[in-house]
Amino acid sequence: MNRIVSDFTHKQQGAITWNNDLQPSAYFDALSEDQFSKKRGMLNCQKWSLRPDIPVKLILLVTLLSVMTVSTAIYAEDLSWGNADTALGKLTVSGWVRANYQDKDYSDSDHKLKFNAAKLDLKYDAKTLFGGVEYRCYQNDTLCDFSTLVNANLGYKLSDTSRIRLGLQDMPFGIGRFWTSSWYGSLLDNAGLEDVHNLGINWQQQLSTNTVLDLAYFARDGGSFAGGGGDSARYAANYVEPENTTTENIEEKNMWVARINQKIQFDDYPVQFNVGGSYWYSDLENNSNGQTGHRHAWNVFGRLNYQKANLTLTAGQNRSDTKSLNATDYTTVGSFESKYLVANKSNYYVANIDYHINDFYRDYDITPYYSYTVFDKNKSGFATSTRQILGAHMDIKQFSLAAEYIVGKNDVFIGGDANSLAKGDASGQSKLLNLLFIYSF
Repeated sequence: MNRIVSDFTHKQQGAITWNNDLQPSAYFDALSEDQFSKKRGMLNCQKWSLRPDIPVKLILLVTLLSVMTVSTAIYAEDLSWGNADTALGKLTVSGWVRANYQDKDYSDSDHKLKFNAAKLDLKYDAKTLFGGVEYRCYQNDTLCDFSTLVNANLGYKLSDTSRIRLGLQDMPFGIGRFWTSSWYGSLLDNAGLEDVHNLGINWQQQLSTNTVLDLAYFARDGGSFAGGGGDSARYAANYVEPENTTTENIEEKNMWVARINQKIQFDDYPVQFNVGGSYWYSDLENNSNGQTGHRHAWNVFGRLNYQKANLTLTAGQNRSDTKSLNATDYTTVGSFESKYLVANKSNYYVANIDYHINDFYRDYDITPYYSYTVFDKNKSGFATSTRQILGAHMDIKQFSLAAEYIVGKNDVFIGGDANSLAKGDASGQSKLLNLLFIYSF
C-alpha cells in the first residue's frame, strides 16, 4: 500500500515557556505533491474525554470512525467515487488516525500510549476542475481541543500543461511541501518557512517535459481555528499577535512567491536529479506604528535519486524587516497553540537522506532516514539552532509504525523555550524518542 502522502506536524511537545534573560501528466503530479511521503503532527496528548460543547468535533470524529469502519476491508485507493476523465469528476477520501509514545530527557515523560491526532483528506479531480480539503484534529487535554483546516481550494485546468488553484493552499516555496522524510519535520517548519499554508492563487505551468514553474500571490495568512491558543491556534507557522505588549504586532500580507523545478534524467544510469529555486517577497505591516516593512526569502534545492535512495539538500536565506522600534531582531510567530520568537535574519540549511526497502521482512516495507537542520541567525550573540532526526518508517497494508530519535539544540519544540529560535536558550542538547502508531484509510 502506498504510504500516506502529505503530512506533517511539528508540534507541541509540551507547553512553550518564556525565558526572561496537476494531473496533466505524471511528472506534473509528482511535482504538485511533495515527493516525500510524510505525515507529521506531534501534539502532546493527555486524557481522552468528551464535552457537550463540541458538536463539530463529534461530527468530525463520527465521520472519521465511519470511514475507518468502511475501509477496514479495502485500501485507501478504493475509497473513491466517480471518474476523473468526466465533467462530474472523481472524489477520493483518505486520512489517518494516530497514537504515540514519547520519552524525553528534558521533562517528565508520560511513558504511555495515547491518542495523538487524526486527519481527513478529500480530493476532487475532474476533466477541467480539481481541488481538495484537508482537516486535522489534535488532542492535548480533551478530544479535538485543537482542530484546524489545513487546505481548502479549487482549481481549473487551463490545458494539459497548465493549471490555476484558488483558496487556502501550501505555498510553492522550497522543493515541496515538506523538505525532509521525518514525521516531526525540520526547524524550518517552526520558523514559518516550510509547509506554509496561506490564502491565495497559484498558477503552475509545465514549461517543458522536465521543467515546472509556479507563480503565486497570497493576500494573507491562513488564519486561526478552533483551540485555546487564540490566533496561534493554526497549523502553519505565521506571524501572530505577541504576548508581550511592548513587542509590535506584525501582519504579513501580499506575498509573492515564485518557484522553478528542473528534472534532469540520465538515460544510461538509474539516476534522477531535481534542481531548482524559489523566492518569497511580502509586505510586513507593523500594526503598532503603522509602518510597512518587507520579507525577502529565497532558497535553492536539489534532490538526487539513485534506485531507492534519495538525497535532498536545501539552502536559503530569510530577511524580514518589520520596521520595529523595540524588537528589530526578532518577531513573534505562532502555530499549534504556541507563540515564540523567531530571528528576523537567518541563513538555513537542510539535508535529508532516505532509503526504501520493499519486503524488508515478509510483507513489511521499511524506510530508514536521517535529516539535519541548521537555523543560523545573523544577529551577533544569537545562538544557532539545530535539529537532527534519525528514524525509520515501516508499513504493512493499512498499518504503519514510525520511530524517531530527535536531538535538538536551541530548538523551540525539543526542550527549548520561546527564545530558542531567536537568541537561543540555556538547555543545551535535548533528546526525544518518538514512537508513532498509524492506521491509514
